[in-house]
Amino acid sequence: MSPNGHPEHRLAALKQLPRPVYGQAESLPNVALGYRHQHRWGQLSHARGGLLRVRTDAGLYLVPPRHAVWVAARVPHQVRCEAGTHIRSLYIEPTALPWPAGQCRVIAVEPLLAELIESFSGMPIEYDRDGADGRLVQVLLDRLGAAREAPLLLPLPRGRQLRGICQRLLDAADDPRTLGDWATRLGVSQKTLSRGFLRETGLTFRHWRQRARLLNALPALERGERVTDVALACGYASLSAFIAAFAGHFGQTPGELLRRRPHD
Repeated sequence: MSPNGHPEHRLAALKQLPRPVYGQAESLPNVALGYRHQHRWGQLSHARGGLLRVRTDAGLYLVPPRHAVWVAARVPHQVRCEAGTHIRSLYIEPTALPWPAGQCRVIAVEPLLAELIESFSGMPIEYDRDGADGRLVQVLLDRLGAAREAPLLLPLPRGRQLRGICQRLLDAADDPRTLGDWATRLGVSQKTLSRGFLRETGLTFRHWRQRARLLNALPALERGERVTDVALACGYASLSAFIAAFAGHFGQTPGELLRRRPHD
């Protein structure tokens, strides 16, 4: 097949979508593209199994099973995934959904919405807008617009010092150093670092680290590792403290958030 025949190149060559929603299984690369890129349209990627990681300038989005990430049009991003992750992607005209332009989000995917996404992948590219397929697409868009946003964004600072701290905490979630410890190591005041975290991430250092630890736990939980082991590896002194923090942030226990559904 020539390079222009690859689904990814065919998508990039399009000047406009043939219909407001485009996402047939045979016409799209349902794989993670790990290099930085962007699209003319909004991209919805549904994690049918496994875990997606999407990085934008705003931060890191983690997408566990039964969730999907919306990458707004023209937003540069990179996508990575755990081994065995199953992805289904849709490309959608930005005006077809009620979400603000330029803003990405992770949404919870209810069973009906999951089936609508899967059913759409088998439809003709130029589906009949006024027929049964067009009505199904409208239901799909309605359910997307009503989907609950999930707290799965970890904002990342732009400043070199703060980004270095954040990367260390992402690499070693159990790192016990306080903001005062980091300030001493970097030769700056704790107040300077504290203000920087709040300004650049919208979170205090304590809240940012807790969110980082909880999001860091998702890949291990998805792989089926023991919750106790995951809690300790993420810096929690006890299982009960981890579950309380997890439920407080996600509104669900680890088992409820990541429980598996059989794939087709």
